[in-house]
Amino acid sequence: MGSGKLALSAKHALPFKTGNKLQRQEFHHKQKKVRDSAERDKRFRRKREEAKNPELKKARLAQNVPVTIDKKRTWDDVDGDEEDILNHAVDVERLKRQKLAAEEAERDEEAKAGEEFEGDDSEDDRDSMLDESESDGEEEDEDEEEEAPKKSQKANSEPSRQERGSSPTGSTMSTKFSMTPESLAAKFPALFQPPREPKILITTSINSTLHAQAEVLTDIFPSSTYIRRTAHRYGHKYSIREISKFASNRDYTAVVVLNEDQKKPSGLDIVHLPNGPMFHFSISNWVDGKKLPGHGNATNHYPELILNNFRTPLGLLTAHLFRTMFPPQPEIQGRQVMTLHNQRDYIFVRRHRYIFRDKRPSEKSVTDTDGKPIQGVEDIKTGLQELGPRFTLKLRRIDKGIQQASGQEWKWQAGSEKVRTRFAL
Repeated sequence: MGSGKLALSAKHALPFKTGNKLQRQEFHHKQKKVRDSAERDKRFRRKREEAKNPELKKARLAQNVPVTIDKKRTWDDVDGDEEDILNHAVDVERLKRQKLAAEEAERDEEAKAGEEFEGDDSEDDRDSMLDESESDGEEEDEDEEEEAPKKSQKANSEPSRQERGSSPTGSTMSTKFSMTPESLAAKFPALFQPPREPKILITTSINSTLHAQAEVLTDIFPSSTYIRRTAHRYGHKYSIREISKFASNRDYTAVVVLNEDQKKPSGLDIVHLPNGPMFHFSISNWVDGKKLPGHGNATNHYPELILNNFRTPLGLLTAHLFRTMFPPQPEIQGRQVMTLHNQRDYIFVRRHRYIFRDKRPSEKSVTDTDGKPIQGVEDIKTGLQELGPRFTLKLRRIDKGIQQASGQEWKWQAGSEKVRTRFAL
């Protein structure tokens, strides 16, 4: 067949045709072994070169940045605050930056117009020294009045720039509540009021069997109480509106309804009292804490709250809802943290206990988003123990008031996810 004169092919195919299956398998294994050996030699050769010259590794890592869907994320073009801003995928940080740039441009135009107006005044129009003195005094008063609002505007704009500059960047950036659009805060004033101590009423759907899962929710949300909905044939079936009125009269701040499908948690409805709005979430991948390997047991301490990657007006509204359900002052001695991480419109809910320990010699230091070690904590590592439960939420609908009859502020639509690079939260 003349196979000795042919070189090994780089593909998963023989350089010649044969009907013998055993020969094809043997040649494939030899071919794969040669390729793996060559790749291994190349990898070790590159490792030796990078050990001599670290700049080669930095250049390679800077060039080999994976292009993920999150980095391809697209945004809608919106000039400013709009009434239906919840239906637009707008980066609130970019929206705030555009607003500040527009204000600076207006101030510059006013300053130029003032200079041109002062340059047009001629000395011939002044009749006497008295007029000059009066005009000079008036000009000084006007300058002082113009400088005062400029100073106040600069003082108001500087803190927001500092917060925006010092915040981390990347797909896991923390939520910036200072970037909330004014129209969103005006439409939902109850959610944007100063935080107060939460008091939550937890219940389930009618004839539900998820009593154990509802009791777990009382551990997740501090200061919460679980009340079963009656399933008696002669008992009154209270609606969510009646339950919300009952809870509002007893100083509850929210009502949480756990929905069931085939004896598994399928949805979570959250009513912000007294008059809404009402958020509807779907639940998937529910795992009880006792089923997690190496899990811990939660304590009664108020947890710390981490809200990650809520970047649009709809995402900020959702983040504000969860912020109102946890106490504003956590109990640090409990070392418990509640994380709600938004990734591609799915909210991953996790609960951990952390501990700080010394870094082992075989471990790497904690790095920032640029891959550089963070100064001051080079010899410190964090250990995590998951407490559970873990589950995933997806926002489906926001009602203006309580229940669907009150109207919808936002609703998930099946065709909205055809563009894979556009996300609502």
